[in-house]
Amino acid sequence: MKAMGVFALMLIFGLFSADLPFSSARTIFNVLDYGAKADGKTDDSNAFSAAWKAACSAATQNPTVMVPSSKDFLVYPLTFHGPCKSSNISFKVIGTINAPSSPSVWRGRNARRWLIFHGVTGLLITGNGTFNGHGSEWWDLSCADHPNMIGCATVLPMALNIISCKQSTISDIYTIDSAVFHVVVNQSSDILVKNMHITAPESSPNTDGIHVEHSQNVLVNNSVIATGDDCVSIGELSSNITVSYITCGPGHGVSIGSLGKYGNSVKVEDIHVKKVNFKGTTNGVRIKTWQIGLGYVRKISFEHITLESVKNPIYIDQNYCDINGTRGNCEPKSTGVHISEVTYDDIVGTSSSKRAINLNCSQSVACTGIYLSNIKIESDKSGQQVISECTNAHGTNSGVVQPKSCLQS
Repeated sequence: MKAMGVFALMLIFGLFSADLPFSSARTIFNVLDYGAKADGKTDDSNAFSAAWKAACSAATQNPTVMVPSSKDFLVYPLTFHGPCKSSNISFKVIGTINAPSSPSVWRGRNARRWLIFHGVTGLLITGNGTFNGHGSEWWDLSCADHPNMIGCATVLPMALNIISCKQSTISDIYTIDSAVFHVVVNQSSDILVKNMHITAPESSPNTDGIHVEHSQNVLVNNSVIATGDDCVSIGELSSNITVSYITCGPGHGVSIGSLGKYGNSVKVEDIHVKKVNFKGTTNGVRIKTWQIGLGYVRKISFEHITLESVKNPIYIDQNYCDINGTRGNCEPKSTGVHISEVTYDDIVGTSSSKRAINLNCSQSVACTGIYLSNIKIESDKSGQQVISECTNAHGTNSGVVQPKSCLQS
């Protein structure tokens, strides 16, 4: 009887513990079970933090933090720390996660980043849900758009930050109206970002869609991005980055840079951009480096690109500078980032400006190894012609190149 009693107690405890929110036997960690109100007004940060800590410490395979559908969650700046006990962990967003909309409530908090996943291996963020950055009030304060405003904001929160993560994926997520960058991959490796839908008004400042820096082995794939800045931007100390099957526009195109702003040594290589459709963007494929920078950008390819009324379809600016808060009118410098081994192949479509190819390279550190092949860019205005302009750009071309190549041998 005594043995039966112990067994019965164990059975009863097992049945009840299966429903406890902190049970190590669970695989689903629903933020509602940890106290989230999901009314869009109450701060649910503690519930999200508790659900993550429970999932991250769980001794189960592929624990999942669940953000359920048809719910609105208000979450203040928060970091989800790794490493986790499981080799894989999921953060499944089916509902909507909202940032605080008023900049005033960010005082005393990390105003540079909203949500951070740090030091996690095997992370999957997915679910067809939405991250809403509620950036409109920030844009009204941004020094980028209001440089003469007293008290304008120089630091604005980037929405979704993947920092020091490995072997991780972000897929099937909507991000809207971030104050600045929507998705940031920083100091990470072996990262896949796919099937993303990223939107912000065309007039919103610095709202890059996906920004990659200090990272290696990153694939950005099969996404639709329409923002007020670069659809995809690639920063310093990045290598083996592929951007493919992207619909971009409105926005500023796909950019490598800007690089070398602080006179530092730049190391960017093996960047491949292909199968991108640009619609009404200010730039197509662009490399931009500051005059005072050092180092190199090399082994770059832009291939199978289509253009629809793009202002600067092919653009290198090796003379990026800032004079009294204004870009342009740069005086020659003896420094520069060396840009080399850059391929442009199979780029077709229309330009909204006369200058379709602009390779503005440094007088001190020339662009070398530029290759143009199968380029056919026409004006989007009937009867008008487009031109190419090169400054100290050296390389070769083959096949059809329209407008005519201006490369020096």
